[in-house]
Amino acid sequence: MRVADNALFSISDFARFSRTTRDTLLHYDRIGLLSPISRGMNKYRFYSARQLAVVNVIRTLQALGMTLEEIKELKDRRTPELTEEVLSYQIEKIDGKIEDWIRARKLLLTLMETMRSVSGVDEKEVSIQYMPEEAIVLGGINDYSRDENAYDALLSFYHAVSGEYPAMDLNYSVWAIFSGERIKKGDWVWPDRYYFYNPEGGDRRPGGLYAIGYTRGGYGQSGELYIQLLDYIDRHGFEICGDAYEEYPLNEVSITEDDNYLIRVLIAVREKREEG
Repeated sequence: MRVADNALFSISDFARFSRTTRDTLLHYDRIGLLSPISRGMNKYRFYSARQLAVVNVIRTLQALGMTLEEIKELKDRRTPELTEEVLSYQIEKIDGKIEDWIRARKLLLTLMETMRSVSGVDEKEVSIQYMPEEAIVLGGINDYSRDENAYDALLSFYHAVSGEYPAMDLNYSVWAIFSGERIKKGDWVWPDRYYFYNPEGGDRRPGGLYAIGYTRGGYGQSGELYIQLLDYIDRHGFEICGDAYEEYPLNEVSITEDDNYLIRVLIAVREKREEG
């Protein structure tokens, strides 16, 4: 170990081992940040193995946003206490970025999974399928009694979610729920509730059988699809037993024309029960 500690490297070898460049090392030398441990008779610069750790720290602090001037000031004034203070601060920054990256990853994965869920589907087909339970963030029942409209209700949804989940990313696609009773009456204009998929959500879209259909259009242009689904449910011996979920798996994130989004409606159903 003593041999390795005392080993001297030419500037070219040291640049290679430290994964930096010769020009960078020359710049560090010029500003007094990191100088060769010795110079040969031919003015060649030589560095020690112990300086590899110093280069790694410099490059890490640079990557975290510290300037070379700030790093040099730390070097010139360094004490164990000051070094620990600086490193602790940088670790806090890293932890914050990790949390941001984790949230961003969850968002992007959810968007990808949503788009993939309709990859290759027959948009003209209506079917009955079993759908597994899904974690969602569910808003309260929308109140339209005070001259509020669907946009007011959506704003209230965001306020409520930000209060319940203060650290949650709210950039998820928000979709609509209509009660089964309203769907039976042909009323699917203003949603009863809003929701979005999120693995951290405290609520669930129930697992079970759903009548599922697709159409193309803009937001709210789903009336004909509901009529088609109601007819299909009745003709195939099923009945509505839960809520309807109106989703736009291909929306402004992936489609340029706002009148050509892919709309998916899922209505909870069960086989008709025999009367008597």
